[in-house]
Amino acid sequence: MAGRVQPVLAGVVTALVGFASSFTVVLAGLRAAGASDAQAASGLLALCVACGLAAAWLGWRHRIPMSVAWSTPGAALLVATGPPPGGWPVAVGAFLVSGALIVAAGLFPPLGRAVAAIPKPVAGAMLAGVLLPLCTAPVRALVELPLVAGPVVVGWLLLHRFARRWAVPGALVVAVAAIALTTPPAGLTGAALIPSVTLTAPAWNASALVGLALPLFLVTMAAQNVPGMAVLVGYGYRPPFGAALRATGLASLLAAPAGGHAVNLAAITAALAAGPDAHPDPERRWVASVTAGAGLALLGLGAGVATALVAVAPPILIEAVAGLALLGALATALASAVTDPETREAAVVTFVVTASGVTLIGVGGAFWGLIAGCLMLLLFRRRPPAVAGPEQPAPAAPDQPAPAAPDQPALVAPERSTRGS
Repeated sequence: MAGRVQPVLAGVVTALVGFASSFTVVLAGLRAAGASDAQAASGLLALCVACGLAAAWLGWRHRIPMSVAWSTPGAALLVATGPPPGGWPVAVGAFLVSGALIVAAGLFPPLGRAVAAIPKPVAGAMLAGVLLPLCTAPVRALVELPLVAGPVVVGWLLLHRFARRWAVPGALVVAVAAIALTTPPAGLTGAALIPSVTLTAPAWNASALVGLALPLFLVTMAAQNVPGMAVLVGYGYRPPFGAALRATGLASLLAAPAGGHAVNLAAITAALAAGPDAHPDPERRWVASVTAGAGLALLGLGAGVATALVAVAPPILIEAVAGLALLGALATALASAVTDPETREAAVVTFVVTASGVTLIGVGGAFWGLIAGCLMLLLFRRRPPAVAGPEQPAPAAPDQPAPAAPDQPALVAPERSTRGS
């Protein structure tokens, strides 16, 4: 009996941690892209349901704990980019294009490999630049609202020390208590606590396609899908990368008209369902991911309440909770960006341009950061050593060979699961 309950409990924990840890980032991103409160609640609901369906299908079909989540870095990108020219309908159009690109990457493996071929320091620096504005919010909140933000940060620190996986949900609970104590009861009057699906007709323009759709696709692939596959490979699974991209891309397409920005493989919470804590037998851990999907879909019913709380709270407080949720991702991105001395300057240029938030010809800083970093790499790329002549000694070999990219095996793994599905 215990063996049957264990993966179910692990799935419940995965859903709770995944939702509570980053729904504030999603709501902040959707509102920054121009969504109203009703449209943001609809987007959160759509993401929860789409993630749940994709996780249930992938886990049941392949018998692998393939957890699915929304793109938290993608939501941070929306915050950094702001509303595109044309407003919310153009943002929805960009969501659709990003989802279509994910499906295309699943149908055409060379496209997925091309994304993975983006130099890791440049990709990490671009992600770090996208995350930085939100990650500084806790500091600004401590200055602007010390009595409210102080307990939130202290609660996060204590839980981060003694129960790390519950640090952000715990900080969220403290923030909700602070909002309840400082907001008049009339503040929630008239709020739609039960979410409803609000469809938006998409629109497109060139600047949004280049400045939002393409960066959203790249961030989702590089910061979520590829690391999510790497986690599964690390636990001994051989997940079907193409099938995962097709399923999550279709889920993104379904969620986009209702306001969902991107669905992808979970990277942060993937280990909760794929690790030994989910079940001693790796063949049974898929139950945890399916349960997590069902739990996340049910949690979507609370999207209206979540949006109402966010609407009445001081914006800097919500951004502070979102920033605390992204500190770990920022640390990982920075480490990836500056590890290699050969590419460090290009990574720094990418980071600075992205974090600047500049907009040129309607295109945001994430795209220009990526372009600037890649140009720096091309400009200062070392030429291969010349062939040694009869009177010229051969150049010394480098001290160490370049390490292979840890995520690459996931991209070339065969399209089959550990059970041969």
